[in-house]
Amino acid sequence: MKIKVDFDLCESNALCEAMAPEVFELDDDDFLVVKAEETTPETLEDVKRAVAACPRAAIKLED
Repeated sequence: MKIKVDFDLCESNALCEAMAPEVFELDDDDFLVVKAEETTPETLEDVKRAVAACPRAAIKLED
């Protein structure tokens, strides 16, 4: 599944990084970086948790 982030909504609060650090991280300027454009079987559940935890609903999964 593809990971889509609406950077206009994203607050870079790092909840997604806490849920899926292999996919999301904040850079030195505290901006969100998506390290993988698609999930893998190993990251899918963590990314789903990150999507659910995002307070601004800035992260989505697409087929």
